[in-house]
Amino acid sequence: MTSLRGQAAGSQGAGEDARRAWQESMTLRLQELRAQMRPEDPAQLAARCGGQWVESEIRLRYWGQELAVGWPSLEASQLENGKPCSTFDTAMLLYYLVTADGVALAGKWIGFRELPGGTFYNQAFQGYSGSPLARALSNRPAEFERAAAGLNGTRVADLAPHAFRFLPLPRLPLAAALWPGDEDLPGRAAILFDASASHYLITDGLALLGSGLASRLLRAASSG
Repeated sequence: MTSLRGQAAGSQGAGEDARRAWQESMTLRLQELRAQMRPEDPAQLAARCGGQWVESEIRLRYWGQELAVGWPSLEASQLENGKPCSTFDTAMLLYYLVTADGVALAGKWIGFRELPGGTFYNQAFQGYSGSPLARALSNRPAEFERAAAGLNGTRVADLAPHAFRFLPLPRLPLAAALWPGDEDLPGRAAILFDASASHYLITDGLALLGSGLASRLLRAASSG
């Protein structure tokens, strides 16, 4: 199976040949995902993923934006203006649709290492999610809070001194937690997942969703 993680190389300065190869392989994978989903009942797909089945399309929110996935084309676009989604965002949406099984949220936060196969990649995930947040914001918790609030995060009690919940996809909550440092201990930060997360997205996709949240927080903090 084509790894969604290949997008990270393409977005972080990989060569044009690598980006082209990723685009071609992902295009093939999207065709496979569409073929896998077309025999399904689209209304049931929409219900399982927390979306809505309206006028031959599945509608759902992705990072706060209303999107539509047409049926049976399974092409994704912005609901407001019909602009097609990028290959990467389309891949995230289709993986979400094909994985979602409708299980209830667990209401328990877990780290990346607790996801299926997450132990092996945990250090890498922390390296491009929690660690950059800690370096930039562990001594500036007020800016972390301002950035989180600006991204419509809601405060989470009893998780960390500074913690916020986000909802990039309808049934995939993430949390960003920050523990400020002091003279004895360095600050740290982490992106956490509801324990039901693997019922809605493959681990590669969750890694990219989590790193995307960290990047959004860093951009929001630097722009303030």
